[in-house]
Amino acid sequence: MLNLSILKKKSRSLMGLSLLSGTILSSCAVDSPHKQSPNIVMFLVDDMGWQDTSVPFWKDSTKFNKRYHTPNMERLANQGVKFTQAYACAVCSPTRVSLMTGMNAARHRVTNWTLKQNTNNDKPHPELRLPQWNVNGLQPVDSIENTIQATTLPQILSNHGYYTIHTGKAHFGAMNTPGENPENLGFKVNIAGHAAGAPGSFKGENNYSSKRRNGRSDWDVPGLNKYHGTDTYLTEALTLEALNAIRKPIAKGTPFFLYMAHYAVHTPIEADNRFVQKYLDAGLDETEAAYASMIEGMDKSLGDILTFLDQNDLTENTIILFMSDNGGLSAHTRTKPLHTHNAPLKSGKGSAYEGGIRVPMIVKHPGLTKAATTCETPVIIEDFFPTILEMAGIETPVTSQTIDGESFLPLLTNTSFQESDRPLYWHYPNKWGAEGPGIGTTSSIRKGDWKMIYWYKDQKKELYNLRNDISETNDLSTDFPEKIKELSNDLGNFLRKSKAQRPVFKSTGKTVPWPDEK
Repeated sequence: MLNLSILKKKSRSLMGLSLLSGTILSSCAVDSPHKQSPNIVMFLVDDMGWQDTSVPFWKDSTKFNKRYHTPNMERLANQGVKFTQAYACAVCSPTRVSLMTGMNAARHRVTNWTLKQNTNNDKPHPELRLPQWNVNGLQPVDSIENTIQATTLPQILSNHGYYTIHTGKAHFGAMNTPGENPENLGFKVNIAGHAAGAPGSFKGENNYSSKRRNGRSDWDVPGLNKYHGTDTYLTEALTLEALNAIRKPIAKGTPFFLYMAHYAVHTPIEADNRFVQKYLDAGLDETEAAYASMIEGMDKSLGDILTFLDQNDLTENTIILFMSDNGGLSAHTRTKPLHTHNAPLKSGKGSAYEGGIRVPMIVKHPGLTKAATTCETPVIIEDFFPTILEMAGIETPVTSQTIDGESFLPLLTNTSFQESDRPLYWHYPNKWGAEGPGIGTTSSIRKGDWKMIYWYKDQKKELYNLRNDISETNDLSTDFPEKIKELSNDLGNFLRKSKAQRPVFKSTGKTVPWPDEK
């Protein structure tokens, strides 16, 4: 049985990761002279819930699995490994920065969503003064205030011969900062990525702009002018552009990294006319039928990429990774009852409960993964950074940041559940715009089957056993005081080591205690 504590030491030794006074140094790859480095496609969906698919990620198929039609996710799952306990952050920018840097959100401090330079998007908290987090996001330089400067995943891949392509939603850095442009973060090509985390519209007829709904131009998708005025849905336009972009490295025999980061299925919820009628005919209302059509349009994009790889004899040397950036939206915009669209998980996007952070994940690594297998071992978004570098054969990258992620590459061949004492951490010292269960100013830890949520407003702690209670309905905090103590110590120590930020009580001016101090 694989010991993840050993894996952690092995992975960090293999990666040679270290903190080097903020200096970015290039690194050396040990590439086999007999085999080209694999192509890598990272397929990231926006706001896709754990149940927003016909692929079941639980022991049972749910009503939502029966609602949605995602044949290409089924196709990918039948060819690779399905991860049933994969985690992201509760909102988008923190997840994307963790993916690009390998850092936990507590460490990189981009803990909420970003947009305008030096603008805090937190909603006011009645009792707490929230910390000054890195509102300007991820940057390639250390001269921008309120940012995290780091050596990014695409930059390392580019340094080692990969042709790096960004397609779709970026949402890495604030407007008017270098980090808003993916080309400043290591991507050779940027297709439609900028500072905003949502499109003005998904409709080509609307020029992918919010103008027709009297929205700000901040949200307008850049660089797709040739589709303006057409009936080309945004998801389709991005797919066409991505497939066109990878023809260049294919022609040159250069390995490519395609970061396929769809704006779907983020708001605005707008029907993809190619698919919506079947859901209306099935009895869904307009909102839910439109949402389902967006899911299926995303799935078609995945299928188009898989088919393109097949047609160009690239399948056997291309790794596919599929993930969502947070739990499915359920707090607003969706049809009532709200906070129910990720069942059996509790709540949704923005929440510390499982509905906000547990997401669908599939990996296909030709020659390594066994078809149609399932892995129940928990993994988290920052694990993609060391995993992708290991997949690329980059053995000694030197970075300017401390890496929290651990490679899950060994889990692709040893998919049985791994008993592990490795903790996973979430840190959200912020206040999101919506209200609902688990949506608040929290830090959380999962260790084994146990999960504890620490609320900063009143220092309350909730404890759940996820194996027995996936819906987090039975708070066991009073029944297992020793487990609360253990998890509080682990969480407190991690937050201190990461130099995580904490809120301050408005009434006293004092900083809220660490979890192990209360």
